[in-house]
Amino acid sequence: MQTDTTITYSAPGISCGHCQVAITREVTRLDGVASVDVDLETKLVGVSGEGLDDAAVIAAIDDAGYEAVRA
Repeated sequence: MQTDTTITYSAPGISCGHCQVAITREVTRLDGVASVDVDLETKLVGVSGEGLDDAAVIAAIDDAGYEAVRA
């Protein structure tokens, strides 16, 4: 049985509620994602789930319009 893992990504371009909604919408579409936490103050995106794929998460954040790297 796998347990949820949380991976944090840095997305320096995020700054508003629209950013939170757009990133959350795109990332939650991915298989295995249980939750997404977008922190505007720290510019970090925490993604929790099982079997997370770094490249897919980064691509989803990119699809939302923001560049990201694993923090």
